[in-house]
Amino acid sequence: MKLVYAIVNNDDVYAVNKAFRKKSIRATKLASTGGFLMSGNTTFLICCEDNMVDTVIDTCKEYCKKRKQYVPSSAVTEGDLGDPYPVEVNIGGATIFVTDINRFEQV
Repeated sequence: MKLVYAIVNNDDVYAVNKAFRKKSIRATKLASTGGFLMSGNTTFLICCEDNMVDTVIDTCKEYCKKRKQYVPSSAVTEGDLGDPYPVEVNIGGATIFVTDINRFEQV
């Protein structure tokens, strides 16, 4: 068994969650915050058989879209640079971790 951690941008959570349900992928959702831009994310915890890992990852790839956003330069650089000018950064997509599970129970 595997435990998949899928960290998804809040803009994509509804579509990903709907796709998981359609594919009968059970997931636990946790609210989380990104450290870089302090933006809202959702972390899905999915315990599944080894042969389902690719399905989970492919679902995330299909519904987690990367996009560009402009943020003040002070959000991406350290120190005081005077007037914050906008900097384009990539957001979205998903960050996925897969780990082995020795035991899984639902009680």
